[in-house]
Amino acid sequence: MPESHVPGPVGPVNALEIPRFAGPDTFARLPRLDQVEHCDVAVIGVPFDSGVSFRPGARFGPAAVRAGSKLLRPYHPGLCVEPFGVQQVADAGDIAANPFDIGAAIASVERGAEQVLTSARRLVAIGGDHTIALPLLRVAHRQHGPVAVVHFDAHLDTWDTYFGAPYTHGTPFRRASEEGLIDKAHSIHVGTRGGIYARTDLDDDREAGFELVPAMDVEDIGVAGTAERIRQRVGDAPVYISVDIDVLDPAHAPGTGTPEAGGLSSRELLGMLRRLAGINVVAADVVEVAPAYDHAEVTAIAAAHVMYELISLWARQRAPATDA
Repeated sequence: MPESHVPGPVGPVNALEIPRFAGPDTFARLPRLDQVEHCDVAVIGVPFDSGVSFRPGARFGPAAVRAGSKLLRPYHPGLCVEPFGVQQVADAGDIAANPFDIGAAIASVERGAEQVLTSARRLVAIGGDHTIALPLLRVAHRQHGPVAVVHFDAHLDTWDTYFGAPYTHGTPFRRASEEGLIDKAHSIHVGTRGGIYARTDLDDDREAGFELVPAMDVEDIGVAGTAERIRQRVGDAPVYISVDIDVLDPAHAPGTGTPEAGGLSSRELLGMLRRLAGINVVAADVVEVAPAYDHAEVTAIAAAHVMYELISLWARQRAPATDA
């Protein structure tokens, strides 16, 4: 349909009429995908955690992040945009992934994401464990070719196998690199820390195509410096942003499966994302929220705000704002 005939976006339930603790259980109390005539950004849940190597529970992440998103409001003062007002954002529900067969689950996520993208221009996924990044990257690659991956995580996730298993939450970017899904000249990890299995892990990671900004380097160069490193690395490439919530320090995100001390604060992560306005983000995910280990919904609320920043980046592309 011609652009002039596309109806205006249907936004969230009005929090001044219906309290934010009431209303639909969709992300940010937005309409469902089947309730809108067109969709710019679809939010999809992937409740799968059979690829974890330590604490399970991320299969309950999508529901927890949706609950935490009830706090979100319709105007983003930092980017001077209405993320739900200048684009149609809708909740596409969950992809049913087989909890007993990782290969079958990966195939289901790939099919489900492709199906959603027949009705939406862009996709942001709520995990689930990080295994789901691989099928989502396959779909992004079919649309855009090799993508620059901006990966916020405590861990590299470029290991080869765990206990001989090639598809786990610690291997998605190794497999994606091998499959040619990643732009190896423009990808970057941010916030990594803690021990690794061997020095050669870093060599393997470079071979997979990643530059590295460890959490301790973030301490030295700050939020603005880190965002500039990301911008320089990705350039004009199409970008896939993948956020493992364990990039945050356990003080800010206790509800995750593989916590590591010494991480980012939620303010630092949100600030970095905000400073990426203008890069060519084509898809994103937020993963590894495990609410059984959360306290007072701290992790789920942080993840919901990360989703809000990602959606707001797309809104800024559609409606460039004057700096306040």
